[in-house]
Amino acid sequence: MTTFLLIPGAGGAAWSWHLVARGLHARGHRAVAVDLPADDEEAGLTAYARVAAACAPGGTAPLVVVGQSMGALTAPLLCDLVPVALLVLLNPMIPAPGETGGEWWEVTRQRQAMEAEALRLGLDATTLEDPAVVFGHDVPPELLAEAGRHTPDQSSRPFLDPWPLTAWPDVPTRVLVGRDDRFFPLAFQRRLARDRLGLDVDEVGGSHSAMLSRPDEVAARLDRYARELVR
Repeated sequence: MTTFLLIPGAGGAAWSWHLVARGLHARGHRAVAVDLPADDEEAGLTAYARVAAACAPGGTAPLVVVGQSMGALTAPLLCDLVPVALLVLLNPMIPAPGETGGEWWEVTRQRQAMEAEALRLGLDATTLEDPAVVFGHDVPPELLAEAGRHTPDQSSRPFLDPWPLTAWPDVPTRVLVGRDDRFFPLAFQRRLARDRLGLDVDEVGGSHSAMLSRPDEVAARLDRYARELVR
């Protein structure tokens, strides 16, 4: 059995992982999803990391930390706080040392990549202001509506913090990408993973919200990582 600590993206809602957690439990693992203090205007990345680390169960089971989107800013910080056997980043904001989350968007040219992907798909630029189009176009409407009820507005506070590590943790890392992600398109994520981590990406179906639209596929990939990479 492996323990998975599941860190959400913007909005910090553990609920976003509930379907993946169910799939991991069915495969014999333990899964703990973290609620981050996303609506706390005083909480920065250090506070996020401490909250997440406090949710890590004790015991001897190997710990896999999974960070989705903005959660990738927090996930690597846990390696200094708890024993981590594997890091998995799902559709991630891969940080660089000293870079703030606010700077990340311009440095990585995320907006240009998103607009180019919209053009490729034949989407009007105005639709990029619609979260349902950008984040969860393949999520069932009733589930997407429920996600909105569970997810608070994200404070800008953690985006002000320079990412505090001087190098990526010496922990095995995998980058998992939804091939239909319109927010962080596949080619963009491939470039970022290669340039910042020297890694290729693994693909699953689904959008930026693949944990809601393709939860069983995400859980199956996490299970595979645990069986192949965690000792």
